[in-house]
Amino acid sequence: MGRNCDICGRGTSVGNNVPRKGLAKKKGGTGSKIGVKTKRLFKVNLHNKVIEVNGANKKMRVCSRCLRTMEKIRD
Repeated sequence: MGRNCDICGRGTSVGNNVPRKGLAKKKGGTGSKIGVKTKRLFKVNLHNKVIEVNGANKKMRVCSRCLRTMEKIRD
């Protein structure tokens, strides 16, 4: 079982760490420079929830975006 949402399928995505060095020009520096980019992971915010599916309770791993949507539908 991977780190994915059981409802929408969202999972871990990949991006870059971008270090910005130097003082900005408007603050009296020579301008900011971008350092060496390195890979990083953006992990999904998962929660364990018991959700009623077809009349039966089922334990699921749900992302926070789906939880918010379910709250809207329930109210």
